[in-house]
Amino acid sequence: MKVLVTDPIADAGIQRLRDAGHEVETAYDVEGQDLLDAVADANALIVRSGTEVTAEVFDAAPDLVIVGRAGIGVDNIDIDAATEHGVIVANAPEGNVRAAAEHTVAMTFATARSIPQAHNRLTGGEWAKGDFLGTEVNNKTLGVVGFGRVGQEVAKRLGNVGMDLVAFDPYISEDRAAQLGAELVDDLDECIDRADFLTIHTPLTDETENMISEERLAQLEGGYVINCARGGIVDEPALAEAVEDGVLRGAAVDVFADEPVSPDNPLLSVEDVIVTPHLGASTEAAQENVATSTADQVVAAFNDEPVINALNAPSVDESAFPKIQPYIDLADTAGKIAVQLFDDRVEEVEIEYAGDIAEEDVDLVTASALKGVFQPLEWQVNAVNAPQIAEERGIDVSETKSHQSEDFQSLVTVTVGNDDGSISVCGTQFAGDDPRIVRIDGYRVDAVPHGHMLVARNEDIPGVIGFIGSVLGEHELNIAGMFNGRETIGGEALSVYNLDDPVPTDVLDELNADERIIETKYISLDNGE
Repeated sequence: MKVLVTDPIADAGIQRLRDAGHEVETAYDVEGQDLLDAVADANALIVRSGTEVTAEVFDAAPDLVIVGRAGIGVDNIDIDAATEHGVIVANAPEGNVRAAAEHTVAMTFATARSIPQAHNRLTGGEWAKGDFLGTEVNNKTLGVVGFGRVGQEVAKRLGNVGMDLVAFDPYISEDRAAQLGAELVDDLDECIDRADFLTIHTPLTDETENMISEERLAQLEGGYVINCARGGIVDEPALAEAVEDGVLRGAAVDVFADEPVSPDNPLLSVEDVIVTPHLGASTEAAQENVATSTADQVVAAFNDEPVINALNAPSVDESAFPKIQPYIDLADTAGKIAVQLFDDRVEEVEIEYAGDIAEEDVDLVTASALKGVFQPLEWQVNAVNAPQIAEERGIDVSETKSHQSEDFQSLVTVTVGNDDGSISVCGTQFAGDDPRIVRIDGYRVDAVPHGHMLVARNEDIPGVIGFIGSVLGEHELNIAGMFNGRETIGGEALSVYNLDDPVPTDVLDELNADERIIETKYISLDNGE
């Protein structure tokens, strides 16, 4: 597989990809048509913040499986376009967390004590001891906007030097905030009102762009702003003016709306604004960590394994993966069988989990089931875009769990249907790697989900199975396995035949012409090609 790297990453990440047997091509600083040409035959694209991965990039790269962001922020990647094309987008949020948090803490102390300004004056030959009166952080309030990984690490460090912590984040629990000694508030304005120092740790989105506005900066009167998250969250001209006019005592900024920053950016000309050129993740350890983490996720995607930090596809904790792994392909197969048996307009899909599997995080299994349902309909689908395809086509998807499972330790059931009817396929995993389809539309069977399958509904009378076997034999279709289930003696029966080859239409017609046969369906599974 080919991996294109368009922003510099640590050599350790590139070497890990090559050790896994993949071709790595570097093309730094490419843009426009050059980028589109470079990515045309790539299976993976690794970027940092320098490459804009637009919808045009995805259009130009039909074989792209994954875009890996060697870092946290993904505002340079069109995730909606990636999802539409079935491309995984994954970042490396853990690798530079410590580095970003430490830089934030350093910037906090630097602006509180005017360290760079004093340094410049001293190296310029001026002993300006009386011109700098710093602020101690002890007993001051730190307002943390965005209480994710980096925000929490900053809170730990500054909380340990005597700061009171107030946090605003709609996506964090009060219990988690309390564990770190922070008071969680429901309103951003309240967080700002109470803060002496305001530090920002949110992604840049339409919702957060210029979130720290002129009006909100005025609420922080006499305080300090530290932004080591993403440029564009703070109104830069307003921040420069607030510090210049003395509304704020100082600010520290590591990120800018446009990077590299323009020389005429107003923040660069205000003495009490400390600026650094996006150094938050610039440590040797952080660069190696994000590079190897991103490489590992690319390799996982190539191997059809869960991508731990996928942003537009279900992911799973590494420790939990072995428990759900056997059911990923099983759910996919159950979905394929169900939709091919249903042979009607699909309006509803339900995935049921019973037994031990119901205790696990099954988002990835559900996505795989949807992939199986949609794939035989010839839609371009994978586990990334299957949920979106369901939404776009108005298909209702539901997921249910039950801790009790009749007869089986774990059971996954995929049901497809509409207002006129439905059909269900149930699968389980026996000891080892032994998947089985154990129920089809209520009939108990014991079918190996592999290759080419013929499913026959027929009257439960003598001679029917022999007739089906004879017809298949006459057409040189070898039976690899056969499983029969029935509701009552003399009622209806359902039989599943595993075959070595596809079943031609004329064979189905011959079978269906017999009055004892209610219906036959040929099921094709990918692993039988």
